Amino acid sequence: MEIREKGSEFLKEELHKAQKELKLKDEECERLSRVREQLERELEELTASLFEEAHKMVRAANMKQAASEKQLKEARGKIDMLQAEVTALKTLVLTSTPASPNRELHPQLLSPTKAGPRKGHLRHKSTSSTLCPAVCPAAGHTLTPDKEGKEPGLAPLLSLLLCVVPSKAVHLTYEPAWQLLPGEPPTAPTSTSATSLSFSRQVDTTLFAEFQAWRESPTLDKSCPFLERVYREDVGPCLDFTMQELSALVRAAVEDNTLTIEPVASQTPPTAKVAAVECGSTNTCALSGLARACRHRIRLGDSENHYYISPSSRARITAVCNFLTYIRYIQQGLVRQEAEPMFWEITRLRKEMSLAKLGFFPQEA
Repeated sequence: MEIREKGSEFLKEELHKAQKELKLKDEECERLSRVREQLERELEELTASLFEEAHKMVRAANMKQAASEKQLKEARGKIDMLQAEVTALKTLVLTSTPASPNRELHPQLLSPTKAGPRKGHLRHKSTSSTLCPAVCPAAGHTLTPDKEGKEPGLAPLLSLLLCVVPSKAVHLTYEPAWQLLPGEPPTAPTSTSATSLSFSRQVDTTLFAEFQAWRESPTLDKSCPFLERVYREDVGPCLDFTMQELSALVRAAVEDNTLTIEPVASQTPPTAKVAAVECGSTNTCALSGLARACRHRIRLGDSENHYYISPSSRARITAVCNFLTYIRYIQQGLVRQEAEPMFWEITRLRKEMSLAKLGFFPQEA
């Protein structure tokens, strides 16, 4: 009996110990459950806040995109409006042709009653030659050469006229001044002496294919077929001057868009300090080496040296700069035109380079 009683007491003590341990484990499980629930709630709140922040960022990006598209649309509208105004101005300026002269630009074609009294009023010579550079059969005007026997600027007028009327042939009747003998005055056009030229154009398929291939991915790399041809046929010969070393420097500056052309001051105060080094003189062109009146000078990059250039050299440099500037505009996506008008503009710029390298340049006043 004693052994049985001792055994029962031992078992009761063991039972109490097991119950206490089980109660402690239950309390630990409850604590861990509470910690898990708290972590789950914090995770849900964090996820919700992240989603809300993402929605705000997307909404702000959409609003900025809509505003940018609106500004782009307005800018395109302004560009189209400005292009239309330029076209209208060209049409107004160039409506006076030999075939149909504009009577508002030529008051002498009006009747005496409409023209009004003209006593004591003379039209300036430059205005007359600018508005009517060719022969007007209806008015009896003839092409008058300038002081040096050169013909007025017919080529710029013709190029602008072709831009306005690209699909029509332009008929001009004139007497070229360079075909006259020395000292012979220009004569009025007659049926036998008048020269009638019909200008038309046709796309060269090879050149146009090279241009289209370049236009798909515009680049300034001279190794592409399109730019390689232009550099070989136009840019290189146009910038090939007598002074080879300076010509190479000028070409590099033109390609890097770091060349500066500025007019020469008519009078320089004797007490003024000249910071730059003047190379050459105003009577000798630094590029051709010929004795010419130099009204402009160039500066290469950040160099302080100035080189005097003649009007012919300046025309050759500016012709190449105009071409490269237009090419850069296309490469930067600033030209919004179809392929054919863009090709004809490039062709016109190449024509200017060809004329400049042959010695033709606009006469300075």
